[in-house]
Amino acid sequence: MDFHEKIRTLPTQPGVYLYKNAEGEVIYVGKAKNLRSRVRSYLLEASQANAKTGSLMREAVDLDYILVANEQEALALENNLIKQRKPRFNILLRDDKTYPFVKLTLNDRFPKVFVTRRLRKDGGAYYGPYFPGNLAYRVVELIHRSFLLPSCKVDLSRYHPRACLQYYIHRCLGPCVEGLTTPEAYKQAVRDAQLFLEGRQAELERALTQRMMAAAEAQQFEAAARLRDQLTTVHQLQEKQRIATAEQDDDADVFGYHFEGGSLAVNLFHIRNGKIVDRREFFWEDLPDLLENLIAEPTGEIEIRNESATTDSEAVFNAGQVFSALLKQLYIDQPYVPRSILVPAEFDDREALSALLSERVGHHIEVAVPQRGEKRSLVDLAGQNAKQSYTQRFRVLEPSRKAIQEALADALMLPEMPKRIECFDISHIQGAETVASLVVWEDGKMNKAEYRKFKVMTVLGVDDFASMREVVHRRYKRLKEEGQPMPSLVLIDGGLGQLHAAAEALEDLGLTSQPLASIAKKEEVIYLYGNEEEPVVLDRRSPVLHLVQVIRDESHRFAVGYHRQRRAMRDRDSELLNIPGVGSLTRQRLLAHFGSLRDVQQATAESLAAVVPKKTAESIWRHFHEASPATTAST
Repeated sequence: MDFHEKIRTLPTQPGVYLYKNAEGEVIYVGKAKNLRSRVRSYLLEASQANAKTGSLMREAVDLDYILVANEQEALALENNLIKQRKPRFNILLRDDKTYPFVKLTLNDRFPKVFVTRRLRKDGGAYYGPYFPGNLAYRVVELIHRSFLLPSCKVDLSRYHPRACLQYYIHRCLGPCVEGLTTPEAYKQAVRDAQLFLEGRQAELERALTQRMMAAAEAQQFEAAARLRDQLTTVHQLQEKQRIATAEQDDDADVFGYHFEGGSLAVNLFHIRNGKIVDRREFFWEDLPDLLENLIAEPTGEIEIRNESATTDSEAVFNAGQVFSALLKQLYIDQPYVPRSILVPAEFDDREALSALLSERVGHHIEVAVPQRGEKRSLVDLAGQNAKQSYTQRFRVLEPSRKAIQEALADALMLPEMPKRIECFDISHIQGAETVASLVVWEDGKMNKAEYRKFKVMTVLGVDDFASMREVVHRRYKRLKEEGQPMPSLVLIDGGLGQLHAAAEALEDLGLTSQPLASIAKKEEVIYLYGNEEEPVVLDRRSPVLHLVQVIRDESHRFAVGYHRQRRAMRDRDSELLNIPGVGSLTRQRLLAHFGSLRDVQQATAESLAAVVPKKTAESIWRHFHEASPATTAST
């Protein structure tokens, strides 16, 4: 059927439509209450020779559609298809950052606690999301320290011969070894952690106080002291902890934006318990290419014309379409949505989105466009910060060192602003002369005095994973023995295999809480250890990605340089082995005595005879100083 004929015969029901190009690639996904009416509007715009809205129709050669029962189902399906297909004419959420949760594996024999970004229906208890993201890691660290629950990968369904380092440094009850703890004591620790994570501070304090007094009366002073320390910790963090729950009526997300010169900055403020606890930034640099090709719904959205554009190439910014696309991708399918979402621009499916989100979370969600009062002030505040974000991103070419460090800590969910990053890389040619490099980034610049070279000693053949495991183990075993501090981040040049090999080396040393990440060369995505299923994808212009790439590239350069040096030494030294009577021991003795192959070449026969037998010395001297027989015959 002809493309235009297919459009004219579309049904009038709600649904989702997908435009395709000549290669069969989906280039745009949209939803409509009435498919025929909505899609035919594209033909009308194209027939009016509108250059801005005609590009999509000039490229589209086919159309698919999916019928649904109502507009809410169309919203959900449109969101899923956009995330799956990533059509280039749609407004895409490029920042896929999600906030972390703390998980208690209550269905395990001995529950563990750790940070995760993916919620599953697996019987575990999830707490969060946490704002800012590194708060979740601090909470888990506190649970390790105070309630002694592990987050290791040890199989606790059976007992093991001996406990790991975490038990001996008093950060685990040791459920992996029979007799170190009892099921009752472990169950009580899990219960305490649950009360803490649920924010039931009064109940937790009461239980800890009662047990502390009972332990003191029984003269179990060590146990009483541990309970006293837990009480102190709970008091100190009671005001710092921020956990989002469905009962908090004053939770809200507030959006603001600034558009200028074809680029857009959006700020999102997370308000929890009436306080701004975190800010999130989004950036687009090619919005005119998208928005000029989209058909505006007749709903009176805000349109802003780019004042710097000329009359012939004037770009129209449709704020309503941006926030319609952004909110769908941010909130649909998320387990937690605040009760209020405040946006600065009206869009046509706002009420439908509000109804869909309310149905999914089980209580009313308000998506509002405030016009006055305190809520409008919050939107304006977000807009002012978006303007500042725009200035920092698009007008300041070199962000400050502190800003980049803060952005790096936020992107990689580090517990604190990074001061020192150590990066490893492996270099070899088909397993020959395998070496590794360690480069150090410290306080905003590369510290070449701290660079280190490693010759891989225990690995034969091509095995990058084993090589990485060896050098990481050697490096941090030495740091532990010398009592030196660990870096803020260990960065690995490679993918998941190299990342897991480095993690095994750190776990063998008991360094399970060390931040660890890797950057893959081709994809340029960053894998965080413990969250490998959700790699960090940064914008290609991001200064954070640029910093990580600079460190990675420096590590690669240093490793390749050392490998070339080793190979050159091997090639030069191997010439001695071609001389009759010279073996590996003789070669080693000659190089140790003379220092280099060049000095061996320049030595006299008498000097050589002082190191090796006279007959061998004469052979070496003749090899370097006498002409070959063919050359002699021709003279």
